[in-house]
Amino acid sequence: MRRYPRIRWMMIVFCFLAIAINYIDRVNLAIAAPHIKKDLGLDDASMGLILGAFFWTYALMQIPAGRMIDKLGARAGLAIAVGWWSLFTVLTAFGKGFSSIFISRLLLGVGEAGGNPGCAKVVYKWFAKKQRGTASGIFDAGPRAGTALALPLVAWIISTWDWETSFVVTGGIGLVWVALWLVFYREPEQMKGLDEEQKNNLIADRGERHIAGTEKIKLRTLFGYRNVWGMMIGFFCMNFATYFFVTWFPTYLTMSQGFSLKELGTLGAIPALMGIPGSLLGGLTSDWLFNKGFSLTAARKTCLVGGMVLSSVIAFAAFTSNITVILTLFSLTYAGLAFTAANIWTLPADVAPNSGYVATLGGIQNFAGNLAGIVTASFTGLMLGLSHGSFVIPLCVAGGICLLGALNFLFVIGKIEPLDTPKSKPNARIKHQPQASISSQ
Repeated sequence: MRRYPRIRWMMIVFCFLAIAINYIDRVNLAIAAPHIKKDLGLDDASMGLILGAFFWTYALMQIPAGRMIDKLGARAGLAIAVGWWSLFTVLTAFGKGFSSIFISRLLLGVGEAGGNPGCAKVVYKWFAKKQRGTASGIFDAGPRAGTALALPLVAWIISTWDWETSFVVTGGIGLVWVALWLVFYREPEQMKGLDEEQKNNLIADRGERHIAGTEKIKLRTLFGYRNVWGMMIGFFCMNFATYFFVTWFPTYLTMSQGFSLKELGTLGAIPALMGIPGSLLGGLTSDWLFNKGFSLTAARKTCLVGGMVLSSVIAFAAFTSNITVILTLFSLTYAGLAFTAANIWTLPADVAPNSGYVATLGGIQNFAGNLAGIVTASFTGLMLGLSHGSFVIPLCVAGGICLLGALNFLFVIGKIEPLDTPKSKPNARIKHQPQASISSQ
């Protein structure tokens, strides 16, 4: 059995922590929203715009952030990203009205855009192809851990001090992460003290393809591939439901189900906690199937489709008032979304034509995925206004889009393999890319 440097696990734990902090800083606003509305006299429509503001810049900056990380490397790129969003998390505390908080959230999104593409780059650099699912599952457990931790942490800070303090504390955590990251992180080729055999095994088993230095792939060329569009559509569908949890879920529990701040920080954290084993299991299952002889396509698509089908049960929460049933349905939904997400984040490394485009592809799919954040936040706020506070339509629509995502992964995504460049295969564009069903071997 080939051995790889053990320190790779520390690198992916750093990524897990970065994404957990990322989501703490997102969910912070959702938890503080009722208090901000009351203190600043904002209505639901205005709050919906504030909750969705970060998604505009987050989505728009995905591709530039991915290109930046591919050019600068994960060490510098992630340090810039986490430092930027942490600074504007702190500055949110000083907002005194709609405009100032809205602008802070827009600028927060600029920094957070680099988080996931940067982690995808770390997975590519530090993990062999056969372990990418597991590694992606670990760092993608960060959103669930961050969401679960944010609920009791932020609720406690607000109840003990005020909502402004919660932004200062959570932003400060990110700045500490940046300092530690810069001290410890190096890529395998630059890290001293690694066992040479283990390092060479890792580099050989990345599955990296080399393209001549004079040949560069134009960004627009990547949009000519069917699999890239399948990645984008699938991420949009998954995130439509995911971002309900990030934006309106705390308000749903307090307004629709009458949760107190204490209950929000305890019972409200259960679905997010269920997402942690869901994410880890999604990555482990995918790698297990691959190592048992399934094709990479079959291993990934089995998990992508299965997770999206499971997450569609969110729709049934619209038709019950039993809090145990509601929390069970939301927990299954979150676990299904996390199971899917662990495999979505293997795709940039699986299909990248070479190492210089991993974060770029991560940014492209995350750009499309986070358009869903804009839609979910605004759509839910609009439906609440039109239906006098009913969550029935938002929950049913989220469930339907999850099923649409499953169909996309089954039929739109083709064979999962590195994209051929126009020079190496001129006709490998969108209309000629081979299809592959879930059972492709």
